[in-house]
Formats: sequence, C-alpha cells, structure tokens
Amino acid sequence: MARNQRKPPAGSREDYLQRILTARVYDVARETPLDHARALSRRLGNHVLLKREDQQSVFSFKLRGAYNKMAHLSPAQLARGVICSSAGNHAQGVALAARRLGCRAVVVMPVTTPRVKVDAVQALGGEVVLHGDSYSDAYEHALKLQRRERLSFVHPFDDPDVIAGQGTIGMEIARQHQGPLHAVFIAVGGGGLISGVAAYLKSVRPDVRIVGVQMRDSDAMARSVRAGKRVELAEVGLFSDGTAVKLVGEETFRLARQWVDEFVHVDTDEVCAAIKDVFQDTRTVLEPAGALGVAGIKQYVAKRKIKGQTLATVTCGANMNFDRLRFVAERAEFGEQREALFAVTIPERRGSFRQFCELIGPRAVTEFNYRISDEHLAHVFVGIAIARRDEAQRIARLFERHGFPTLDLTDDELAKEHVRHMVGGHSELARHERLLSFVFPERPGALMRFLSAMHPGWNISLFHYRNQGADYGRILVGIQVPASDRAAFDEFLATLAYPYTEETRNPVYALFLR
Repeated sequence: MARNQRKPPAGSREDYLQRILTARVYDVARETPLDHARALSRRLGNHVLLKREDQQSVFSFKLRGAYNKMAHLSPAQLARGVICSSAGNHAQGVALAARRLGCRAVVVMPVTTPRVKVDAVQALGGEVVLHGDSYSDAYEHALKLQRRERLSFVHPFDDPDVIAGQGTIGMEIARQHQGPLHAVFIAVGGGGLISGVAAYLKSVRPDVRIVGVQMRDSDAMARSVRAGKRVELAEVGLFSDGTAVKLVGEETFRLARQWVDEFVHVDTDEVCAAIKDVFQDTRTVLEPAGALGVAGIKQYVAKRKIKGQTLATVTCGANMNFDRLRFVAERAEFGEQREALFAVTIPERRGSFRQFCELIGPRAVTEFNYRISDEHLAHVFVGIAIARRDEAQRIARLFERHGFPTLDLTDDELAKEHVRHMVGGHSELARHERLLSFVFPERPGALMRFLSAMHPGWNISLFHYRNQGADYGRILVGIQVPASDRAAFDEFLATLAYPYTEETRNPVYALFLR
C-alpha cells in the first residue's frame, strides 16, 4: 500500500525545492547557457562563469517568475486579467506571459520610464498606464486599479511562485556545473532572484556560498539583514534602476536572512567597468543591474586575494538604453582604476607649466583643463591613465615633492560628474553662492517646477547638466543666497521633492569654480 506523501510546511526549504522542481517556466523561458568568461577569468586568476539570463527573449530573467505566478492562477482569475507595476523588465515578463496565456495584462509604469521600455511592453500586448514619477507611485496606483477592476496582482519579487520561478536558474546552474563551485554572486533589489537561487542551491549544494551584490546607494536588503528587520530607505540611487528598491519584500527578507551568506557593495564606477568586462568576453552590453554580480566578483577577489576558485554570477538583464553608453564608457576607466583625476596648483611663473608637463612624462593624459584666473597661481584639472589605483597616490606625491600642491580627485563624484566638463575659472559676480547637486526625473517640465518653487530673490549663478540617457538626470546648480536668507533657503530645500547634496564645501569647487 502506497504511503501518503506529506506536504512540506509552507515556506520551508523543502517547500521551495518542490515549488522550483515543478515550476512552469519553460513555456516561455529557455535554459540559458553557463558561459566561461575567459578574459575575465585570466585577469582575476579564478574561473568565472556567467549564467546568461540576458539571452532570454525579453533580455531578462523576469519572465520566469512572472509566468510561473500567472500559470498558477485559476481560469477565472486569468479571465479577469492581471496587473503589475514595473519600470521595465518585470513589465515585459508579465506582458509576454499574458500573451502566452491569453489574458489581459495592465502594466503601470512611472511617467519617467524611457520610451523604449514602454514600446517593448506594448509590443507584447500589455496595456500601459503611465502614472507618477517613481516606482512607488506606480505601485500604489496599480493596487487601486487592481481593487477597482478585480485584477490579479503579479508582484515583481515578494511572492512564493515568483521566487520559485526565479529559483529555476539555480536549478540550471547546479545541473550545468557539477564540479567545485565556491560562490554564486546575485544582484539584489527586492530579493526575488537571490531568494529563489539560494532556495535551490542551499538544498542541493549547501557548501556553495550565496553572495548578494548591491549598489552602495540602494542596499535595502543588506541593511535589513543587518538590522534584523526590514529597513525602508528614504532614497535610492537610480543608476542601477533594476535594483533600485526602497523596501524589500517580507518573504524575500525572511529567505535572505536564512540563506544569503554575505553581501558585497559596489559603486557606479565598478558596475560600469563590469559592463565593459562582459562586453569584452561576450560582445553583449548588459544593463547596470545585469553587471552587478560581475562587479561583486571582482571586488570579492581583490579583497579576499583568492585564486583558482570557481565563481558564478547571473547576468540578469540587458535592457540598456543606448544613450547611457556614453556615461558607461566614461566611468568604466574609473571602475577599472585606469584613470586618475587631479587638481594641481602651479605657480604663474615662467617655466613652471613646462616643469609640470615633464613630471607627467610619457604617461597618457586623458584630460587637461586650464584657464588663467590669478596672477600668482593657476589650477590645472588633469586626467592621467594609470595601471593600478595606488599609482594615483604615487603620482600625487611626485607632484607634491616638486612643489605642486595636488588634490587627488579620482574618487570625487562632483569632479567626475560635473566639474571636469565645466572647468573655467572663478567669477567675482558669484557672491553668496551655494552649490548643490540635484537628481531630476528626465521628463518635460521637471526643471520649470524646480525653478518656479524658488524665491525670486535667489539668482542662479551656475548650472550644469548632461543627458546620460538614464531615467533620472543629475544637475549642478549654484544659487546666490544672501546671509539673511539662509534660514528660508534651508526651509526651501527641506520641502523640495528632489534629492540633493550640498557641495559648497567640496574642495574641487573651491579650486575651479568659486
């Protein structure tokens, strides 16, 4: 007589293993290759494997979880339709799944979403509703529409069926590579991908370390795990928009606490360098979130000094806006630690400029900005190609020894983002100037709303903006605020809807712009 099979407790490791093994993803997803990154492996002295989810039909892993969730809905639920909120990859996964299952899909996206992503969702048959400036705005509106139209909500990460769908990636990794595997590096936003992959690998290969990789300015999961409770971020960085999540899911937080061994934090420059690394190995351009894992591997290897290990990561998306490539190319050299920036003070006397150039010697100069601004001293903004990060410090010391005061700006965000493009000297007219950098949504009218909120007595004395093709742009503004208006100006900043950073005391501003 056959024994009755006992169903594992909901949310347990056994439950998730069963969900993953029976997940319905292959109606729309394909088993992607686990490629050896030859060039990167040689450079790092380790065996680096890329799980190529960027090769899915929607160029992202998101269709796995979306389809698995929707395939488990009842016929009545499918007949009414589904709804989701997303700024990109999840939206395309839901739209594709809906087309396959023959149901209606409403996708609420922020109005700041690039047209290329809106067009991609509409091409798959999704009904796009544009609402709000942020994902949070879109999410709240989607919940209202769900209740009003009795649609089924397909969450981008905090749902067991979605997590199980993403977990099939871990199942494929374990099947495709059965030899030694030291660690798997996973990009983390809301936590659906890392929860699913960890659920499977910790069941069948508990020796494999699970390493979450987050942007330094969007690390809600790492902070939550460290605090022992979910932590909501006031603001998130927007470069890696696919992982820009202020609050992680309840279920993904619970699973990450159990199964993620550690977290690695990376910055924009490191991610840009990782995008370049993957391109050199595969001739594929990943989106920032898709390259987080590679950036994490590089940092992990550098800090741990490990050699001969097998390290895998999921290249989880390639929905990159073409216009962003300029920014990525510029910043990749910093991420690779191949360019250093300096502010060098040179005395205005005959022969000093020539002496400075002789000290640079045969090194490749990537940027050189100079304008006379004082009868005694000149400030030069110079970029120099380097082979290693510590070389920048040696060059700075060389300049100092020969009487040229030097400021290393290689890690100064203001210098890299704005000042290198606008070096031009000081102005006697810019009295009482305060310098601030703002993050603006890339949409018509955002700048005018900002300007209209200002007091008419405050004059804009400096302005710099470059379109990088991202959902959000960065703007540097100098505003003349008399001492008597300081309190009112601080109140204005506190009520402003745009994130900002005060840069008035930044040394590069003092040297070149004030």
